[in-house]
Amino acid sequence: MSRPNQNQLYNMSQNSSNPVAGLHKSKMYSLILAGLALVSLLLPWITVSARGFGVGYSHNGFGGWGYLALLGVAAAIASCFMGDKTKAYDDMSKKVALGGFGAIAGGAVIYLIRIISVGGAYGIKPSPGFGLFIGLAAGAIGLLLLLGIIKPPKSIDEKVDKLS
Repeated sequence: MSRPNQNQLYNMSQNSSNPVAGLHKSKMYSLILAGLALVSLLLPWITVSARGFGVGYSHNGFGGWGYLALLGVAAAIASCFMGDKTKAYDDMSKKVALGGFGAIAGGAVIYLIRIISVGGAYGIKPSPGFGLFIGLAAGAIGLLLLLGIIKPPKSIDEKVDKLS
């Protein structure tokens, strides 16, 4: 019995039950950014501290306008698997992905505006958490990549080629 060569192993991995195998680069980037946005929803989106009392509180993105970002994550992930996953986005799935990343960025921006506009009273100071900024960055980068305004660096492009 002979051992399979690299090309045969690559073809085997393409035909495996792995849903990400053979995904087009643009869809792979979208899936990675949507996953990052999903992780950011688990991180603190708001932190509240009471001066002088040593009390602190933080809340993740699952609440309020964070649900809009969650719907955006679902849309961005769904768009990756619409149509032929080995080809670039078609017109409809690209619009769904743009809407998803727009919802992620929009939910994060509205959440940020609400935190900033509240201000502090009686020594209580709300401030945005780092999860909010990660979600905002994931949504904005996803929009810019899909619109073709920014291109991924060659080093990252080569690594994604190895994944897909």
